[in-house]
Amino acid sequence: MKKSLLILVTALAATGLAQAEDTLKKVKDSGAITLGVRESSGVLSYTLGGAKYVGYHVAICEKAVEDIEKAVGRKVKVSYQPVTSQNRIPLVQNGTVDLECGSTTNNATRQKDVAFANTTFVEEVRMAVKASSGIKSVADLQGKTVATTTGTTSVQTLRKNKRAENMEFKEVFGKDHSDSFLLVDSGRADVFVMDGSLLAGLIARSKNPADFKIVGEVLSVEPIAIMMRKDDEALLKLVNATIASMVKSGEINALYDKWFMQPTPPTGAKVGLAMSENLKAALKSPNNKPMEDYAKK
Repeated sequence: MKKSLLILVTALAATGLAQAEDTLKKVKDSGAITLGVRESSGVLSYTLGGAKYVGYHVAICEKAVEDIEKAVGRKVKVSYQPVTSQNRIPLVQNGTVDLECGSTTNNATRQKDVAFANTTFVEEVRMAVKASSGIKSVADLQGKTVATTTGTTSVQTLRKNKRAENMEFKEVFGKDHSDSFLLVDSGRADVFVMDGSLLAGLIARSKNPADFKIVGEVLSVEPIAIMMRKDDEALLKLVNATIASMVKSGEINALYDKWFMQPTPPTGAKVGLAMSENLKAALKSPNNKPMEDYAKK
């Protein structure tokens, strides 16, 4: 009985090790890796048209791919798979996407289903409105129409705000961030509640940026990170090592400056969002703490 138990435990341990190395083995065997990217996640991840995707998080993932190539000892073909707020987690879980390089918030619920690398961006959820709307804070939302993107948690965050208690407002949903922003632009919604950097990026690339502004109190502080399959320790360790190397060399600061402080393609729009103190702290002391830990501060 004891011998049988030992054999079982050994087998389970071997299985766990094999699962942990699945992605790197898969990449080594196939010579290919798939990055999950977003069509319009501000300057974190967005499309230039066709199969060309760029942005701060895309660049970090591409740097990780370089290190993956060194680890598996071969050149790797990179494919870009557009994902949405609704399907990003299932596509990571079922193996369609190996690294998700968009704008996903690391929270306790999602950590049950997927793994997150160390934090590489920290968001502050805000509201985008027409400059002429007269809306300045959550207190002005009574009777208004609030837009957000399907599959995100922004409106839930808004409803948890003390100023929104007993307040009645209508919710409308865009299929992606560009669609949600269009709801405000076209007058079908009064407010778009979303990550501040995404709002800033969408406004910067709109036809008339002066027509919009970001208003109101910070609704939540959310760590954003690269996402991958759960229990893939080898891949997680490699990606975290890539991030640590980029922090040490200053490359990650240069990337931040490139995408948030300088003109960006294709129009030369500039987001102009300086690195927050929360992000500076996360880079200085690497961690993958969920957003619930930020709420405790």
